[in-house]
Amino acid sequence: MIRRSTAARGLAIAAVLSVGLAACSTTTETGGDGDSAGSQDPLIVGTILPLTGTLAFLGPPEVAGVGLAIDDINAAGGVLGNDVTMEQGDSGDTTDTSVAQQTATDLISKGAQVVIGAASSAVSLNVVDQFTEAGVMQISPANTATDLSGASEFFTRTAPPDTVQGAALGSLVLDGGHQKVAMIVQDEAYGTGLRDNIQQAVEAGGGEVVYGATGAGDEFPPGESNFSSIVTDALASKPDAIAVIAFEETKAIVSELTSQNWDFNGTTYFCDGNTASYEPDFDPGTLEGVVGTIPGAQAPDDFKDRLNTWYEENEGEELSDYSYGPESYDAVVLAALAAVRGDGTDGATVSENIKAVSGADGGTEVTTFEEGVAALEAGDEIHYVGQSGVGPLNDQNDPTSAFIGVYKYDKNNVNVFERSIEGKVAE
Repeated sequence: MIRRSTAARGLAIAAVLSVGLAACSTTTETGGDGDSAGSQDPLIVGTILPLTGTLAFLGPPEVAGVGLAIDDINAAGGVLGNDVTMEQGDSGDTTDTSVAQQTATDLISKGAQVVIGAASSAVSLNVVDQFTEAGVMQISPANTATDLSGASEFFTRTAPPDTVQGAALGSLVLDGGHQKVAMIVQDEAYGTGLRDNIQQAVEAGGGEVVYGATGAGDEFPPGESNFSSIVTDALASKPDAIAVIAFEETKAIVSELTSQNWDFNGTTYFCDGNTASYEPDFDPGTLEGVVGTIPGAQAPDDFKDRLNTWYEENEGEELSDYSYGPESYDAVVLAALAAVRGDGTDGATVSENIKAVSGADGGTEVTTFEEGVAALEAGDEIHYVGQSGVGPLNDQNDPTSAFIGVYKYDKNNVNVFERSIEGKVAE
């Protein structure tokens, strides 16, 4: 099993300053094509994932993905002869950004060279500069905001930008025969960015956004709980479809839509921030027919079983959701392979080599860490094809292609996988 500890909070200012100085001293070492050797220290992978807050339902599968990847890497001999360890931390959400900032500070102080997270794009935008200045490679398994494309040489992701999910979701709305769409949108980078891309797709297909459009000022703040006037205004626009772009607030939105007699079946669309099971939350049949999207290929059953086993053994609970588990797994494997290729575990070496091992320059196709190490040691370039099915990283550190899963809610208010749509990032 992996060794891990939970990130502490509330560090003193003096500790922050000392960490910053220490971090500066580590960024001078480079690997890959650099002139000096990278660090040979054991690789420490930190996590900044939602253990609390409005995205906490995404935390368990992401933590399981990271943990399982580390166990698999260590079973294959570790990175540069050393076991990988994990330092676990909470990202919280945008209702209290200090949680993520304190976790970032703590992970840096504990020597993490690679950090997996955050799940929320707005949270990552809040800490990406902190990790960059410390020379720590940040890899998000779930961030989709277009604002993060090319945000830093020390930031990448295994989820596609919103241009891909937005186009897919907009197409689903149009394919449902809808032309007048109301969008109930959370006011932060993820919500507005995804809304903008859905709107582009809807309008390109001849439809119209009648409420919640770009520039209309209809967004609600994160953490909002009273949606009476918002739903009233949205329904007053006479939409034939509603797209809800929110997190935990979705429960309150659905309750208000129900009280105002909205018929959800075939008319309502969710996104990755809220496509989850609501079986215990609403009367049977409430969400039947709602369609939602989640970036990423559907995880194979055997991989789901492995994720669940890891989580049961390490956290004492079963997984109820697998969203972004594959992306979290692949994020760790890519980082470890980048360290092997560059012969260094420091963040700069990982940053310099991660595009190459993702297949940006072609190479031998590999599907596991062990296969990748063998190919690299044989002198080959590699193309890691992982569990998530994303394409090689581009110059903006975005996957060049990805699958979007399409889900439909059954009579028990459970999201059931239907199919995947493959999308490509525009060059």
